[in-house]
Amino acid sequence: MARQRGVYDRDAFIGWSDDQRAARLHLVANLARFLICPWVRIKFLASSILSQVARQLPRDWEARYAYRVALLETFVESNRFDGTSFRAANWSCVGETVGRGKRDRLHNRPTTSFKSVWVYPLNPRFREVLCAPDHPARGRS
Repeated sequence: MARQRGVYDRDAFIGWSDDQRAARLHLVANLARFLICPWVRIKFLASSILSQVARQLPRDWEARYAYRVALLETFVESNRFDGTSFRAANWSCVGETVGRGKRDRLHNRPTTSFKSVWVYPLNPRFREVLCAPDHPARGRS
C-alpha cells in the first residue's frame, strides 16, 4: 500500500526501512491538535506550551504505556499556516504530504489539504532507538 509523500519524508529523516517503521511506529507520538486562538496575544505562549509538552509527554507516556516515545510529529495545513510556532520551538519541517488522508484507500487523488510534516526528537539518539535491530516489541520493556 502506498504511503503519503510526507510520511516517506519523515521516514527518510529518521532513516528507517518499511520493516523498522512497522515495528517502531508506536515510538512516534502525533500531536494531533494544537491551536492558539488568534485573539490570544501572549508573547512566546506557543513555544512555551510546546516546550512543556516535549518535557512532560515522555514521562506521562512511560507511566501509562511502559515505554518512552522517541519522536513527536505533527502535520500543519500548508495553505492556512506557516508552522511559525513549531519553528520557534525548534521543531523541524521534514516534508509535505500529497493531500491524501488515511481514509483514501485507492491512493489516486488528493482528498484533504496539503500538510507540512514537523518533527521534534525527544531523545538525542532517536535514530538509533527507532532503527535499532533488536528494539523490544510494543508494550514490553
